[in-house]
Amino acid sequence: MEQFQIETAQNITIDQNTSHLGERMLAYIIDSFIILFYTILVVVFLVSLDVDIEDQWAFYLILTLPAFFYYLLFETLMDGKTIGKGAMSLRVVKLDGSKPNFGNYFVRWALRIIDVSLTSGGGAVLTILIRGKGQRLGDIAAGTTVISEKKRVSLNDTLLRELPDDYQPTFPQVTVFKDEEMQTIKELYDKAKRNANHNIIVSLDKRIKEVLGVQTSLQPIDFVDVIIKDYNYYTQKM
Repeated sequence: MEQFQIETAQNITIDQNTSHLGERMLAYIIDSFIILFYTILVVVFLVSLDVDIEDQWAFYLILTLPAFFYYLLFETLMDGKTIGKGAMSLRVVKLDGSKPNFGNYFVRWALRIIDVSLTSGGGAVLTILIRGKGQRLGDIAAGTTVISEKKRVSLNDTLLRELPDDYQPTFPQVTVFKDEEMQTIKELYDKAKRNANHNIIVSLDKRIKEVLGVQTSLQPIDFVDVIIKDYNYYTQKM
């Protein structure tokens, strides 16, 4: 899954995760199954009717219109999602970050005949791999892409810290903290370091010392870092 940056009209850069090719293929399979199931129901219904074969064909064309317009209808009415995309937490968006309009969805749907139907999806896969940004031919023409709304969790988003094999903890008292409390400490600490906000780190240093009842010559930025590492050491050993 690649990270994709979009630029809004207010010149604000937003990081989005482009959908993984495997996720789009699974969404396509789910949608295709739904379309096939609906079509089978229509056929069974028509066979059960006592009408001429010519009339059955006319009814078939009418009743399968929802299947024919499936992608256009669902993406328009469900804010860029089909049932398959919704199941995989995917959504169609414009490259500038705004919501696609009916024209964008229509272009994607119309060109689906070329890069999905006529090539059995091979054209779409090839275009996505070559073009990048999660775009098939229809997306390129419509100025859209498909993003994943799943939250990516990296090591930095968790309590985990990589510790050397010979790491020696300093403050065994850290085990009095709960996971949620330590997560809050870590988030505040990491954000304060990124923003060079020394006051927050000093406040954390003071509060942690009060809770643990410890004194140390370590600087606040080093002390809080050691506390987080020590907590990881003890909780990973438990």
